[in-house]
Amino acid sequence: MVTISKRKRIWGWYFFDWASQPYNTLLLTFIFGPYFTATVTANLVADGMANEAARAQAQAYWGWGLAAAGILIAVLAPVLGAIADNSGRKLPWIWLFSLMYFVGSGALWWTAPQDFSVIWALFFFGTGLIGMEFATIFTNSYLPQLDDDPAELGRLSGSGWAFGYVGGVLALAVMLALFQATANGTTMAGLSPLLGLDPETKADTRVVGPLTAIWFAVFMVPFFLYTRDTNQAYATRISIAQSMRDLANTLKGLPRHPSLMAYLGSSMFYRDALNGMYTFGGIYALGVLGWSITQVGIFGIIAAIAGALACWMSGKIDRRVGPMPVIVFCVITLACVALLIVMITPTSIMGIPIAEGSSAPDITFFIAGAVIGAAGGSLQASSRNMMTRQANPERMTEAFGLYALSGKATSFLAPALIAFTSQVTGSQRLGVSPVVGLFIVGLVLLVWVKPKGDFSK
Repeated sequence: MVTISKRKRIWGWYFFDWASQPYNTLLLTFIFGPYFTATVTANLVADGMANEAARAQAQAYWGWGLAAAGILIAVLAPVLGAIADNSGRKLPWIWLFSLMYFVGSGALWWTAPQDFSVIWALFFFGTGLIGMEFATIFTNSYLPQLDDDPAELGRLSGSGWAFGYVGGVLALAVMLALFQATANGTTMAGLSPLLGLDPETKADTRVVGPLTAIWFAVFMVPFFLYTRDTNQAYATRISIAQSMRDLANTLKGLPRHPSLMAYLGSSMFYRDALNGMYTFGGIYALGVLGWSITQVGIFGIIAAIAGALACWMSGKIDRRVGPMPVIVFCVITLACVALLIVMITPTSIMGIPIAEGSSAPDITFFIAGAVIGAAGGSLQASSRNMMTRQANPERMTEAFGLYALSGKATSFLAPALIAFTSQVTGSQRLGVSPVVGLFIVGLVLLVWVKPKGDFSK
């Protein structure tokens, strides 16, 4: 068997972040999410609903769809992790979930406004999202194998996340430069949409699905070339019953590991809040500030560039002081920014009136987006490294399954709270306010987390 060098294994692992990031950047946040809500809003208004109520209802549909996918991920994530640890194989699962990513994202091409189906759009999007999340569980569990020195894992995690952000920026730039038409019918590069895509049918926007699928398929090649399962004691068959028993024992044993339990609880809330900001940021800008899809895309590029730089720098900080200070700082920063965003309207900032037509709200939101990108990326990178310190080294995939569970057990909560608040208040702006409270709860629970975990020697 050909020996794969450490450098190739690391770069192969990095490429998963590069390949998968466009699902978050292009679909979840900056292109398809806003397209979904804009299309649903237009259809509801055409059916006689008031504009403000239609925007809130469209945001609610998006939130309920994500909540449903989150519940499924939460239920299955730890089970799949336990099965993978018992079988000794991770790559076959990554192949399976990669296929779900490819099919789900590619199928979003069939979401034209003329025959738009909320159910089918959410089904296809959810299929790809579930594939991405499950694949991430297994690829994250390879992190401890990349270097024998635990101190290096923070740098590797940060660099991987930064590399992923760069991939997201480039994919978004390709979308805006070659496909997405602006108000004058040309792309940001001054070209007609590539392949003759017709803006009237929103083909220039819907192509984001196939683009994301193709991007993932191409850039997963290095990962599959250079990644191998190191456990040679493969099980001859998968014992689901045994895996369930092992998972049950792990869950029963959590009270004996208070730091791990507190960390899973903390990350459950602050990552849910962060996902809420990512999921509804572009939708918020489009609905509350009246931005175009192109403006939202530019906002995404700024946020992703800030995220890439911050992840790279925070990875070095993590290497020196550990992940805990990085996590605390980022959670506090994001809570403050979330509060700021709720208080931005076209006519005021933090309750201070702004002259009509002023660009101050737009500029403030761009700055907030850059901070979210920087703090959010750094938070996720250091959180991934913190999990390697909290987990049992012999049950790493299962641990990342529990980590996914903690990220998804309440993943329905932020979208559901936003959906509920949007419907009750009839305001898209006030609808995103619950994320502030989720960040605060996550911050409080960090008090009981040991920086080196319960399993450190």
